[in-house]
Amino acid sequence: MATTVVYPCSKINIGLHVLEKRTDGYHNIETLLFPHSLCDILEITDAPDSPEDVRLFIYGNSIPGPVTSNLCVKAYRLLAERHPLSPVDIHLYKQIPSGTGLGGGSSDGAFTLQLLNRHFSLGLTQEALHSFAAQLGSDVPFFIQQPPLLPALATGKGDVLEPFPLNLSPYRVELRFPPLSVSTAEAYANVRPRLQRMALRDLLEQPVDTWKFVVENDFEETVFEKYPLIRQYKQELYREGAVYASMTGSGSAVFGLFRI
Repeated sequence: MATTVVYPCSKINIGLHVLEKRTDGYHNIETLLFPHSLCDILEITDAPDSPEDVRLFIYGNSIPGPVTSNLCVKAYRLLAERHPLSPVDIHLYKQIPSGTGLGGGSSDGAFTLQLLNRHFSLGLTQEALHSFAAQLGSDVPFFIQQPPLLPALATGKGDVLEPFPLNLSPYRVELRFPPLSVSTAEAYANVRPRLQRMALRDLLEQPVDTWKFVVENDFEETVFEKYPLIRQYKQELYREGAVYASMTGSGSAVFGLFRI
């Protein structure tokens, strides 16, 4: 019985500009996606006697919503529409908390696509995997990379990716987890877009010591209004000596960069 294991990693957003609402209901944004080592554990096992096409078993942190909405299951069924896949069991050990802006669900979906491609010897190209990933969600294509994952500037609705060399080796990244979660849909519904401003790429090319004053996450304004505890966690990172601190994505996790 064939078994394959991978380790879907997380990401942080360094700067996140919400520029304008699109006619399709999404928003145009610009953000730097930076990989982080916090990861889940994902295993796929052949299940020839299973009465279902795919079964998902979740361990560790809980995941809200029905199993059918999980991106691992959606990834399997998306590929199964085009390729003859035999039944599998997916075992997912969640270490990346949901509702924290770390992209755990997107990463799980992307790594499931890549794992199924390898498991069933489908021979899908990176371009094809990117296409499938974009159907699962805006953040998912970032995780379709040959390891190691590299930072990328994301534009459009977050699915247009451009490599962005950024060396943070002089710093350590520390995560903090306020005891609450933030709905991405709610965060987008309340955000106040701003189109006229300096491009994020130009701000990120300035010294890291200046980021505290110029590199913003637009979601913080309204999310902090509703969840002041998240602001307190960010402020605590600065009190601990972070040179830059921010909420990641639409929250609720915050991170700080500390000189090593």
